[in-house]
Amino acid sequence: MRLFRPGLIPRILYPDALFRVKTNGKILFLTFDDGPDPESTVLIISILEKYKIKALFFCCGEAAEKYPRLIELLISEGHMIGNHGYHHLDGWRTSAPEYIADAERAASFTSRLSFRPPFGRLTISQFIRLRRKFKIVFWDLMPYDFDKGFGINKTLRVLERKIRPGAIIVLHDSVGSNAISLLREFIVSAHNMGYRFGNPEMIIS
Repeated sequence: MRLFRPGLIPRILYPDALFRVKTNGKILFLTFDDGPDPESTVLIISILEKYKIKALFFCCGEAAEKYPRLIELLISEGHMIGNHGYHHLDGWRTSAPEYIADAERAASFTSRLSFRPPFGRLTISQFIRLRRKFKIVFWDLMPYDFDKGFGINKTLRVLERKIRPGAIIVLHDSVGSNAISLLREFIVSAHNMGYRFGNPEMIIS
């Protein structure tokens, strides 16, 4: 079963985490997980630049260390970098000390401001310790762009039907994602529905 929104339980378990930005305007926020990637990152930057959109990229420390020039490019283009762990660990299958150490290692190459748990999974103990160091950012809408079995058209329909003011949308900066194939069409569709895309600083602030 695919869950497009986190639901009530994560919001109760992680009360200080951010799932959606409070706003009265029709504003959306784009975030991208798992990069940087030498094939997909530059293409995503190009699309965002065409529409003058800035996004928050939750990068894996291992990839960021390997491709520092892509991190520099993202920053130079006005995008923000978030921490997505060094090894993209599953918090439910990782001890708290190992998980915290992995996040702190990634911070040296990504960000010391914000952290998004890979898979959206972390224990209460991990959350309590990480929130002392980072702003924990989840998402309001997950359209499964990474799932080839779900398909581009279904992902696009989810985005068009389920966006709402303040939604933090998570897409994926990887060659296995459908994000690049649907990003232009989604941006145009959102604009036609009266939405605009907010600055990622509103997520971090």
